[in-house]
Amino acid sequence: MAPLSARRQPLTTVHPVDEVLPLPTLALYGFQHVLAFYAGAVLVPVILGSSLGLSRQELVYLINADLVTAGIATVIQAWGFWRIGARLPLVQGATFTAVSPMIAIGQGAGGGTAGLLVVYGAVITGGVAAFLVAPFAGRLTAYFPPVVTGTLLTVIGVVLIPVALQDVGGGAALLGGPLYGTPGDLAYAGGTLLFILIVMRFGGPFLRSIAILLGLVGGTAVAWLLGDARFDTVDQAGWLGVSTPFHYGLPHFQVLPMLAMVIVMLITMVETTGDVYAMGEITGRAVDGETVSRALRADGVATVLGGILNSFPYVAFAENIGLVRISRVTSRFVVVAAGFFMIVLGLVPKIGAVVASVPHPVLGAAAVAMFGMVATVGIQILAKVDLREERNAIILAVSLGAAMLPTAVAPFFERMPTEVRAVLGSGITLGTLTAVLLNLFFHVLESRRKHEAIDWDGLAAYEDGAGPQTTPVR
Repeated sequence: MAPLSARRQPLTTVHPVDEVLPLPTLALYGFQHVLAFYAGAVLVPVILGSSLGLSRQELVYLINADLVTAGIATVIQAWGFWRIGARLPLVQGATFTAVSPMIAIGQGAGGGTAGLLVVYGAVITGGVAAFLVAPFAGRLTAYFPPVVTGTLLTVIGVVLIPVALQDVGGGAALLGGPLYGTPGDLAYAGGTLLFILIVMRFGGPFLRSIAILLGLVGGTAVAWLLGDARFDTVDQAGWLGVSTPFHYGLPHFQVLPMLAMVIVMLITMVETTGDVYAMGEITGRAVDGETVSRALRADGVATVLGGILNSFPYVAFAENIGLVRISRVTSRFVVVAAGFFMIVLGLVPKIGAVVASVPHPVLGAAAVAMFGMVATVGIQILAKVDLREERNAIILAVSLGAAMLPTAVAPFFERMPTEVRAVLGSGITLGTLTAVLLNLFFHVLESRRKHEAIDWDGLAAYEDGAGPQTTPVR
């Protein structure tokens, strides 16, 4: 029998989100997050750098700067300090919502590094605005009931699945060309996904938790053995690549680009709110307005760092939300480990080149599962909503339809001004705004109207025994 003093010790339980796993386990799970994150992480600097006509050397520098900043942003969000960071397993990456506005800003300023300086001035301004607005935005959580958050997450998953399918066929760069969707690429993708499913079905708890990592490594190994995965770029990459503040020069602050980026950040704040609620649902940790405010402050700080360290605005990455759902590993310190891995990748380009050698079809297969899981979390939340109530059903239906406009019909808004396309050109943004506005229209405004129609003075008098009042209802 245990000593009396031992029996009197209070039992303390640690929430799975706050659990610190053994270092080898942290490293393994963290590296799985990095592999899931990497392809999407490098896409933003590649698209922006190519659009602004940067040289290959400058493009490589942008990628390294993005990885370092994403790693720092992830540590801030997951670990947290003061009232900054949600302290949830959220991996931060450059937001795709800002890509089109940044391209327009950079090209309008002449392209090249001159255009980047104007972009970074706008990015810093947007980050400061997000940080200042965060406390007020956190108080708006009442406007994000399950019908909105569930719709938002379903929209994110459904809209991003086609992005994963582009990788399945060989990547967006090959889309429409003769090398896109070859039988070999489809075989790699199908084999990787099948392998992941087999591990999920027959593997033990530990193997199931790293199924995505095993699929990525296994698919890459098979492609390398067959000569379809090359590591030539590893020899060309350097051992050290430090991203220094204001590498291209001091940012230029111009009014219209600054306003455009503030609008972009306000839009991404809605997306971040949905991501925080999704992670709360997955991990079982309660989410309130203060949690949302801390997450938004972290986005603001990370975005300011992005402008200083030659990078971009940052939000939570949906791929990694899906990965947490699949792996069921909810410790935020796993994501902190992933953040440190990203910093190392950004500082050691040779290691990043190894990770970048994972074939697109292999990445696409894993992403299909992860994005699908994001949509599943949305459906899981919607299961708590009474969809027999026609107003809830119409919010979901119209929001899904709106999200598919720029997704299924890419040129739908191409004749709109650049500023309008920045908002409407993203299916996630359009679907999210539609859900929020329809909820306001059907529920919030209706509730206020009914509240105002009640004769509260008469009701109080009635409760005091004065009897019913004859004051007409407004």
